[in-house]
Amino acid sequence: MNSEALDEALDEAVAGAVAVLAEHAADVDRQARFPVESLDALRARGLFGLLVPEEYGGLGGSLGTFTSVAGRLAAGCLSTALIWTMHGQQVDAIVRFGSDRLRRKVLPRVAAGELYLASVTTERGKGGHLLSADSALLPDGDGVLIDRDAPVVTGGAYADAFLITARTSPDATAAETSLVYADRSLLTVAEAGEWNVLGMRGTHSVGLTLKGRVPEWGVIGRPGRFREVATESMIPLGHLGWSACWLGAARGAFAAVLGQVRKRDAAIRIDLKSELAQERIGRIRVDLELVGAYLEQVRAEVESAREAGRSLDRPASQIRINTLKLVASELSFRAVDRMVQLAGLSTGYRQDSPVPLERVFRDLRSAALNYANDRLWTTVGLHSVLDRSAPSA
Repeated sequence: MNSEALDEALDEAVAGAVAVLAEHAADVDRQARFPVESLDALRARGLFGLLVPEEYGGLGGSLGTFTSVAGRLAAGCLSTALIWTMHGQQVDAIVRFGSDRLRRKVLPRVAAGELYLASVTTERGKGGHLLSADSALLPDGDGVLIDRDAPVVTGGAYADAFLITARTSPDATAAETSLVYADRSLLTVAEAGEWNVLGMRGTHSVGLTLKGRVPEWGVIGRPGRFREVATESMIPLGHLGWSACWLGAARGAFAAVLGQVRKRDAAIRIDLKSELAQERIGRIRVDLELVGAYLEQVRAEVESAREAGRSLDRPASQIRINTLKLVASELSFRAVDRMVQLAGLSTGYRQDSPVPLERVFRDLRSAALNYANDRLWTTVGLHSVLDRSAPSA
């Protein structure tokens, strides 16, 4: 199959998946349940393997394809899109840092839709701080023992396998953290608590306790060097994917609002001759354009660094990657907030509106809290001091 045919097949697969996501989005939100039907649609269409190299049976998609698909899925159901994006984040870590044995055993199963991968980086006591861990791996022959209590695991109750952070040994410091692959079949997994929240209700991000023994070849990257995996893979993929999802959800809502306006729908009483209405629409569009442009800039920088074998662990790159998350989370939410104001009470604020602005508004409110922006603002400030490449005048 040539590249044009592959693009057409992927486009058809994504379009089919989006239809399923949109069909179930309201019920998933209302019941705060995991979007089983939507994940099944992604599995069946080969989209779990988008980032899996072709040699392992995957689609070998680029980062540009990844962000494009994430945005399209988010227009159908943001919860499902974020679940899929975080799965892709885990896949990328295995592709780039997993051992040959791990890649051979895991990636073909991911490509076949057999494995949905969840991330376990939170921990009671340390919260969501990514680069450290309290719990430790215990050596056990040719394997390691895992005993982890995680307060928040997106989709973890339904995951087929996990990527878990932990200290390399009981004697290691909190910063000597490793990332390890753990198949669900090797673990005892218990759910803790409920997920009854304002938005992103379909992510089913409940707490989990995970205990078991996994092979030591499941350690991803060099032992104790999780920072490298995070900096080169998990953080950029996370911020690119999340930002694409938030932007895609906002763009989808904006397209729906404008569609109603153009049809002169009586539910949206907007006088298009009004300069106030024109200004509000213009401000929404500009916010979305700014996010889209910066997303493309950062995506191109990450791809360029990878192609050149250049590390992203330098202040200028970290500033831009973190800035993307800040900009996308805040401006996408602001755009939807303005859409609610523009559409008015009957369309913008009702749960039964034909345009799901109320749900998208609640979902996007979580964007600034999903790895808290307060933490990233201080990180950007610190890196700005360290960045000697920044212009002084």
